[in-house]
Formats: sequence, C-alpha cells, structure tokens
Amino acid sequence: MIGFWIFMLIMDLLIPFAMIGFGRMFMNKPPKSINAVFGYRTTMSMKNGNTWKFAHNHCGKTWFWTGLVMLPISVLPLLLVLGKDADTVGTVGAITCCVQIVPMLVSIIPTERALRKAFDQNGKRKEI
Repeated sequence: MIGFWIFMLIMDLLIPFAMIGFGRMFMNKPPKSINAVFGYRTTMSMKNGNTWKFAHNHCGKTWFWTGLVMLPISVLPLLLVLGKDADTVGTVGAITCCVQIVPMLVSIIPTERALRKAFDQNGKRKEI
C-alpha cells in the first residue's frame, strides 16, 4: 500500500520538477534554432531569433517559479491520503496531476502578452 503511495508521489512531482528543470534551461540556454519539435513554439515566438529567445526566457522564468511553488503544494494532497486505500490515493494523485497541468498551460498567456508588448506582429522589437 505504501509502495503505491510513493509511486503516486513521484508521479505528482514529475510536472513541478520538469517545469523547474525546463524553466531553468529555457532561461539560461534556449534551443539554439527555431524548430517545430522542442521549445516554446507559438506563431509569435517562432517569428525570428529575437522573439524565440525572448519567449524562452519569459516562459522559462514563469515555469521555474511556478514549478517551485507547485512542488510543496503537490505533496500536500497526498499527505492527506497517506495510509488510505489505493483507489483513494490513485484518485487524489490523478486529480493533483490534472490540476498541475493548468498552470503549465496558462503560462502561455503571460508569455504571449509579453511578446506582443515587446514586438510588433512581424517580430520587430517595438521602440520603448
């Protein structure tokens, strides 16, 4: 029973750790070339090298700090079901995982807003 709880804990920590890791990587070393496979890929971020770097830096900061906040918050629900049956642990773990996906996806909104504030629709940096 405790083995399944530990498994769910590890699974629920994957998203926050991934956000912290990729966030740090995107801030410090975004993918070198614009590509359709890896990185923060939106129409605006892929306009040119400047928008690509800017978007990765912004999204990286957002993911890094959001991941740090989500880390302890993700442990709490599972602590509440420690020692409970596998169905309860599984349900709480699945709900926690689904909730974690929301801030990960919502991070697109501030990144796109920052891109549009800093660049015009053609990807040229706006004058301040």
